[in-house]
Amino acid sequence: MRPIIFSKMDFSHSNLFGYIEDLQELTIIERPVRRSLKTPEEIERLTVDEELSDIERAVYLLSSGQDIQGTSVVANLPVLMRQNPSETLRRVLPKIREVLHVAGVEMQLTAAVSFLTVLQEESVSIHTYSHSFLHIILQNVEHRDAGVSNAWLETLLAVIEALPKETVRHEILNPLFSKAQLSQTLQSRLVSCKIMGKVANKFEAHIIKREVLPLVKSLCQDVEYEVRTCMCRQLEHVARGIGTELTKTVVLPELVELARDEGSSVRLAAFETLVNLLDMFDADDRSQTVLPLVKSFCEKSFKADESILVSLSFHLGKLCNGLYGIFTPEQHLRFLEFYKKLSTLGLQQENGHNDNQLHLQTLEQEKKYISVRKNCAYNFPAMIVFVDPKNFNLELYSIFFCLCHDPEVPVRYTMAISFFEVAKLLNSDVYSIHKELVTLLQDESLEVLDALVGHLPEILELMTNRGENSGSESKLLSIPDLIPALTTAEQRAATSLKWRTHEKLLQKYACLPHILPSDQIYYRFLHRMLTIILTNNVLPVQKAAARTLCVYLRYNRKQEQRHEVIQKLIEQLGQGKSYWNRLRFLDTCEFIMELFSKSFFCKYFFLPVLELTHDPVANVRMKLCCLLPKVKSTLKIPTDKHLLQQLELCIRKLLCQEKDKDVLTIVKRTVLELDRMEISVDAFQKRFYENDLLDQEKERQEHLLLEMEQLEKEKQKNEGRSTNINDKMIEKKRRDSKTSSMLAKSINLSVSGSSSGTSAGKEEKKSKLVRSQSFSTQVLHPKYSNIDKCPNKSSATAYTSSLSGLGKSCMLSFRDDSFRTHSSGNSGNAAFPSSSSRNLFNSADQKNNGNKESQSRKMSM
Repeated sequence: MRPIIFSKMDFSHSNLFGYIEDLQELTIIERPVRRSLKTPEEIERLTVDEELSDIERAVYLLSSGQDIQGTSVVANLPVLMRQNPSETLRRVLPKIREVLHVAGVEMQLTAAVSFLTVLQEESVSIHTYSHSFLHIILQNVEHRDAGVSNAWLETLLAVIEALPKETVRHEILNPLFSKAQLSQTLQSRLVSCKIMGKVANKFEAHIIKREVLPLVKSLCQDVEYEVRTCMCRQLEHVARGIGTELTKTVVLPELVELARDEGSSVRLAAFETLVNLLDMFDADDRSQTVLPLVKSFCEKSFKADESILVSLSFHLGKLCNGLYGIFTPEQHLRFLEFYKKLSTLGLQQENGHNDNQLHLQTLEQEKKYISVRKNCAYNFPAMIVFVDPKNFNLELYSIFFCLCHDPEVPVRYTMAISFFEVAKLLNSDVYSIHKELVTLLQDESLEVLDALVGHLPEILELMTNRGENSGSESKLLSIPDLIPALTTAEQRAATSLKWRTHEKLLQKYACLPHILPSDQIYYRFLHRMLTIILTNNVLPVQKAAARTLCVYLRYNRKQEQRHEVIQKLIEQLGQGKSYWNRLRFLDTCEFIMELFSKSFFCKYFFLPVLELTHDPVANVRMKLCCLLPKVKSTLKIPTDKHLLQQLELCIRKLLCQEKDKDVLTIVKRTVLELDRMEISVDAFQKRFYENDLLDQEKERQEHLLLEMEQLEKEKQKNEGRSTNINDKMIEKKRRDSKTSSMLAKSINLSVSGSSSGTSAGKEEKKSKLVRSQSFSTQVLHPKYSNIDKCPNKSSATAYTSSLSGLGKSCMLSFRDDSFRTHSSGNSGNAAFPSSSSRNLFNSADQKNNGNKESQSRKMSM
């Protein structure tokens, strides 16, 4: 129907008739509604006396009511059985039995469901049930309508499991011999096949061999292919009941014969039953009987019998792993190539292959090929086990790439579901599929994204924890690809109408603090969560974003960022103009009480929450009153005694000043609950022991985050100081080398008449220089963090004191650089020690050394 746009109406001749047609369509839609109304006479016939009891009303409606009324009575049968089982069995059930002979399809289906519900609820004993209900079920199992017959058959099969063996043997198995004959109807023989499969697990093997197997063989040789197909699918249950030996001698030959049947559905059923029974065959049966059959199926699937292709692709993973032990290397490679061929079936023309065959594929073929590729995606984890995860990159990565980039959504959806299994199997090589993870996160279909997000935390954890073989550098390089993919996925989910996918995505993003650095989360995700809380219109999405934001805040490692987020939460939510934002602030506070310690909540959020007691909107005050018991549970006495007084003051104001009746009712109920509460004290109590331990652990982790932040700051400062010291030492060496060369040209350093005292002084200076060099290397080593223990003031003081001591004996005034060069020249070619190492010398040594140096300088001058 064309949309009617009233803003721009064109009353031309052609458009006017279009509007009239639209109006006529609207009148046609309304006609069935008018016809469905009941006339007064019909309403009179549908009216029942209200004074009748439930049993009497049910009997009356079944006797003289209309079909819809009888159907309602049958649907209400489980309720009547719970209320009054004896009267229902005596009066209502016989009426239902009479009505079902002439009842329509709707009442028959309703009765089948009601009978099954009565069995499951165990309203009566199994003996009473078999005596009252079993005969009605057996009478309607062979109904002429196939849907009704199947509904009653499902009920009968469920009843067989609960019935005792003797009842099954006399009431079900004995009549089965006559109903399974060729003279019976097709529907009767089909029912007999399904009953055979159910009964086979009920009795011992010798009873099945004597009484059931002859009927099974005759039904496998039935003239109708529907009966052979149905019996072939029940052979699995028969084989489980009779054991391995009889399966090898009786069931396997029948399966081999049915696998060569002329009917394609019979061959398909035989193939699927063979695959399901692989664990019951020994190695000889698998190699000599099953493997040749499977090879023939694979060869015919592309040539003559494409009907088996979908089933073959679905069971290929189970088949390859079931026959793994008997494969030769050539057969192993052949089945792997067969799987690769199925994985790209129908994509050859898109990839440029088979250019000579430009025939158009029919719609059925396209659907079939899509189903085949979808089954290959389903079996991909099994094929990784088949080829060994170590050979994944060599054998299966190309197929994995093709399936993740398949043009059809169902194929990519299946790959997204199985992605977690693939990641677990690859173990340490999981990083090799990182690009495909990014591709599926950026998929255009939200169904694919929804399937992938289900196990996203586990996948990301495997990517970060087990991908050691790829190296730390490649893992760091993967983050720039991963973060844009995660943000793109969230934005696409936010712009769609599928809010459940968006909610699920936000819930799973709470795992990111264990995967990504704190700064990345703060700048790329945390503010986005706050925006969603403020702007999104879907309540579950807002709550999911609020909880994830609290998780990000919990693991944030910078106090400034935490304070900024807390301030925004209080200002934009708790003090926001919209009452909706203030309600979300209370939701956020609930999550904070869940994730953080009690002291954290009391420090930052206790008073902002209490301020909402004066909120002008009643809904906000109502929600706050419901939250007050949780708020009070965060207090500890006597530490939070002032907060407790504030809480009691707010409650008194609410009781005295509240005018809204609903809020006042909740306030009174909350006051009673608060009075019954016991406040925990700072010391541990037995009744609150587990909660106190949990809170203590949360508080310890929060303090640990603060300590780690402080250590990181000190480490950064130390690294900055060490780099500055290194730069200064390099500059000093450069200037010292220049001044030493200048002094060598201008000053004669020859010393006449060297005494034994001066030689001893030189040796002492050399030893001191060695000690200073060792101290300087210790200070500059990154393993030690003692640089900050030697402030600049002390080094400057030591330096000036040495200058003053030397200035008394020296007649020439040297510059700072020339003095350092001179002292370094006296101590050889070694580097000048750092300022921190100079403080380690004793003052007495400095004085003696200064006097000796001054004497030597005077003599040299």
